[in-house]
Amino acid sequence: MKKGSAPELVTGVRNMASLTACRDYTDAVYFSLNRLSLRSRAKEITSENLAEFVESIHRYGLKGYMAVNSVIYPGDLPELSNVMEAAASAKVDAVIVWDPAAIMKAAANDLKIHISTQANVSNQETVDFYESMGADRVVLARELSLEQIRNIREDTELELEAFVHGAMCQAVSGRCYLSAYLSGKSGNCGECSQPCRWEWSLHSDSGERVVIDGKYLISAKDLCMIEHIPLLVEAGIDSFKLEGRLRNPGYTSTISKCYRKAIDSHLAGTYAAETATMMKKEMSMEYNRGFSTGFYFGYPGPEGLACDHDMNASPVKRQAVGIVTNFFPKNNAASVKLLEQGLTVGDNIIIEGNTTYIEQEVSCLIVDGESVNYAEKGNETGLAVVDRVRKNDRVFRIEKAFL
Repeated sequence: MKKGSAPELVTGVRNMASLTACRDYTDAVYFSLNRLSLRSRAKEITSENLAEFVESIHRYGLKGYMAVNSVIYPGDLPELSNVMEAAASAKVDAVIVWDPAAIMKAAANDLKIHISTQANVSNQETVDFYESMGADRVVLARELSLEQIRNIREDTELELEAFVHGAMCQAVSGRCYLSAYLSGKSGNCGECSQPCRWEWSLHSDSGERVVIDGKYLISAKDLCMIEHIPLLVEAGIDSFKLEGRLRNPGYTSTISKCYRKAIDSHLAGTYAAETATMMKKEMSMEYNRGFSTGFYFGYPGPEGLACDHDMNASPVKRQAVGIVTNFFPKNNAASVKLLEQGLTVGDNIIIEGNTTYIEQEVSCLIVDGESVNYAEKGNETGLAVVDRVRKNDRVFRIEKAFL
């Protein structure tokens, strides 16, 4: 990309709800099937509904990139062929791969090839190698500095993509074996149990426990480059990538909206540091582990670790309430089984499902035909809703801690 020109914004999505949440802000989305990816826990997109999902992406005027980036074992090769054929049939715009077998299968199906960050591409000669293999784009290693990216940009015309926001892994380019070792669930096959986010203690060689501040000793903060958009654009990065395929649609909407505003304002000459700081504060209301600039300005030190809190540093918490059992369109109402806790009129709630995402206030509750101000846990309650919901959608109460 010519330095200073508009980069593509690419957002991770897991289902129709998250796609709809970011469609007005992003240029492209990346996603995966329920297998052969590092986010195989996202089960909603399958070979059976892939074509319909990609059609929705294209109907919104976006591009769709499908990740096939897990380790490929001998027994996975027949499935790999099936997945690549499904991608070609569905007309995905590119596949995100790194394993040579996946690269060859993609090429055999005339698919555009984006090299995954799992390949740990860290220099221009490696970029040249993947270009010789037919790659159209390389997703650079997250461990590169901005200056190193500039150097690579000077020596290649190939499209370069870089992560600018989202979770950071303790292992180089996510090639981690800690989960497989501790829980038998391989992060390289999409089943990471995230032991780096667990509570740990530190012991000396003699077995004595070392007293330290903080308990989450190896949990990295999330990457956030919203305050450095001009530098990223000027470095000539073709595509800015937002991580978060497993996060909720509200997160997807907020993060993509903020980065869209930051990119557009920079290109219009109206970007201001104060505005970027406000957008960073807005994003901090969504799920996050604290923010850092990762490796962009050098190796991160203690400031890059989230030692003092668990998985979510946001003051806004989601509390599970129950599940939708029925929807009544004529009354704009839902029947909700309160499985985890009760609901009160005035509560702020989210209703979320594969194709549903609604944020609203509880305005009316009905129990046994009577209007009530509070419905207890265990009740089946009628709930006024502002839009269509679906059976098995989950209901969450939103609570904000005042820090």
